[in-house]
Formats: sequence, C-alpha cells, structure tokens
Amino acid sequence: MMTVSNSPGSDSAGSDSAATPQPSVPAAASRPIRVVVAKPGLDGHDRGIKVVARALRDAGMEVIYTGLHQSPEQIVAAALAEDADAVGLSVLSGAHMTQFRRVVTLLKEADADDIIVFGGGIIPAEDITELARIGVRGIFTPGATTTAIVTWLREQVAPRLADG
Repeated sequence: MMTVSNSPGSDSAGSDSAATPQPSVPAAASRPIRVVVAKPGLDGHDRGIKVVARALRDAGMEVIYTGLHQSPEQIVAAALAEDADAVGLSVLSGAHMTQFRRVVTLLKEADADDIIVFGGGIIPAEDITELARIGVRGIFTPGATTTAIVTWLREQVAPRLADG
C-alpha cells in the first residue's frame, strides 16, 4: 500500500505530535518501534527529517537519525545494526528514484526486506507509483502531518512486531 499525504490546510508538520502522544506499539508488543531516519545523497536540507524524527520519538518510538550525506550502504548498515523495523528517507534533491531504489535493493540483498521503507520530500506524483513498485511502502510529501506519519508507521509496523 502506498500512502501519499499532502493535504492543503492540514496541521503544520511539527505542531501535532506533542499534543497527542500515544504508545508506539500495540499493547501485546514488548518493545517500541525502531526507526532509522536518513538523508541519502548530497541533499543538505534536514529540517523536515528532524521534525519527523522528533515526532516519532515523541510518539514513543526509538529513532536513530544517521545525519546528512549518507550513502544507501551506510543507511542499510545502520538499519541492520539497530535491528530497525523501518527506514525513513528524506530527499529534496531529486535523487529519490536512485537513492530509494538502492536502499530497497540492499535490504533485499541482506535478506532484510521485511524492514519497511518509507520516505518523504519533494517527490513528483508520477514517481510515486514506481517507488511503490520497487518496494517503498509510503511516501509523504509536503503538507503531510506528523500525526499522519506516526499513525501510518504504527499500522505498517504492527504486523512485524506481532510476528516476533
């Protein structure tokens, strides 16, 4: 399932997460959701990813922010080392097709394609279908609320946590 969230007039990106903290996992789960968030490639704009990382953390998730200028290999290595449930990528430079594809490919090669890959940034609507086809499970474009991202991620990760 591919998610696109860019509703005009929705809450601002950072204002909605702290007001409604909720547990990050179903009651039966024994640990919080673990998410690696990253800025692949040469894109140096990290304000959005930091807002998302904080919202995920405020929602009770364990967040590992790898920082700027990460290679897909570094991102996947972090996801494997941290036993991540999900990897969130942010790209504003237009390199999303290359960067997202490489992360998905490396996860498959590592037999870790159960790790959910999602992303955000400046991503044209015509690229979203192709990203879904290669295995990116959700895309959040400008205007997406942090509440929408948190809720979506909880729903996506719940089956993975229930399995073990």
